[in-house]
Amino acid sequence: MPPITVVLADDNLIVREGVRALLGYDRDVEVVGVAGDYDELVATALATAPQVVVTDIRMPPTFVDEGIEAAKEVRKRLPGTGVVVLSQYDSPQYAVSLLGEGSAGYAYLLKDHVADGGRLGRAIREVATGGSMLDPEIVAALVAPARSEGVLTDAEEQLLRSVAEGRPVKAIASASGQTPEAVDSAIEALFLTLARGATAGQEDALARLRMLHTAILRQEEQGETLSRLLPGGLAHRLRLDPHSAERTERLTVTVLMSDVRGYSGIAEHSDPAALAGQLNAHRSAMNAAILSEAGTVMQYVGDAVMAVFGAPDPSPGHAARAVRCARAMHRGQRDLDRVWAEQDLAPFGLGIGLSTGEVAAACLGSDERLEYTLVGDTVNLAQRLQDLARPAGTTVLSAATVEAAGGDWPLEPMGECLVKGRTTPVVAYRLPPDPEPVGAGLGSGTGSR
Repeated sequence: MPPITVVLADDNLIVREGVRALLGYDRDVEVVGVAGDYDELVATALATAPQVVVTDIRMPPTFVDEGIEAAKEVRKRLPGTGVVVLSQYDSPQYAVSLLGEGSAGYAYLLKDHVADGGRLGRAIREVATGGSMLDPEIVAALVAPARSEGVLTDAEEQLLRSVAEGRPVKAIASASGQTPEAVDSAIEALFLTLARGATAGQEDALARLRMLHTAILRQEEQGETLSRLLPGGLAHRLRLDPHSAERTERLTVTVLMSDVRGYSGIAEHSDPAALAGQLNAHRSAMNAAILSEAGTVMQYVGDAVMAVFGAPDPSPGHAARAVRCARAMHRGQRDLDRVWAEQDLAPFGLGIGLSTGEVAAACLGSDERLEYTLVGDTVNLAQRLQDLARPAGTTVLSAATVEAAGGDWPLEPMGECLVKGRTTPVVAYRLPPDPEPVGAGLGSGTGSR
């Protein structure tokens, strides 16, 4: 399983290198870039597209909140990027204010404690999967002033700590065996209990807890859950039923495999920073096309894309949606190529393979990291059909996909084709590129790999 990629930002060289050395002992984490100010953090993140940004709060040029603002800018451009804030400020109010816009994907740790018990590593894993985390000292500061001796029951004490830790209402409900509505009502009742007879100090803590509760509710309303590494539908299922990660399902799906033709040659003659920008734009366009047809992005590996239609939740019409998605991906890439031509950048020509059939779907991993995986010949065949998708702009479908998709597609029979890893031929169909609009040619084509 590949490590979680991280960009580390701090204007203090000694602190930055110390944190980098600390992360060097964590095999699940790879630091892919460092930065010392706002501009460098944004530029480095855009060039490397990390899963997580670890940043100090105050950096040049004004030493106010450049680290936070840069991290927010990165999240705007690379949605889903987790953020771990390292701070010397132990004010709960400051920490909760940071999470006030929605806590998903944010963690707040005190610099003095990053090496304690692997806290930084845990925070990175948490935000990489869309979760949130507050330093235990911040949690203690939130809870202690609001607790009244003899006023709260044991259940209320535990609920108070869960809220202060930033745990979503649905997660609290799942752990306690209650409905989210019941937990939400219990939290409101808890606040009323704390408010009665609260001292000035307790009122301050109560205000912080209300702010954190509001952030949690906003997070859930927006559906910001385990969005970085897990499909949205699966993330919701895990929130409601953690044991679903232990089950394997048999599903009939359509798998899509996409690959950039001639990418090795493009990489050989391209500036790495410019190529990273192209890959980021490419992935964004492919992701939009897949989501527009209710597909699930499984993984990006370099220039390759894998998606599935009909999982994690079974759905009718998955084959037809996969075909429409493939055509949308080709159109999206053509639009990008036209923009790149004006910038003297090499175009990406796609080959796409579609395969329909039964797979075993499972969520594999540990408490820290999970990966949704499809196993079966359907996955392998999609990869092999993608190899046959030439020239660039072509999609190749299995016979099962053609049958399941129906419709009047302009398909070209390829007959029986021998593919790598199979002793018997497979019947395949080619969906040629859409006709180019008049005057929309790029001038130069891509090679074949």
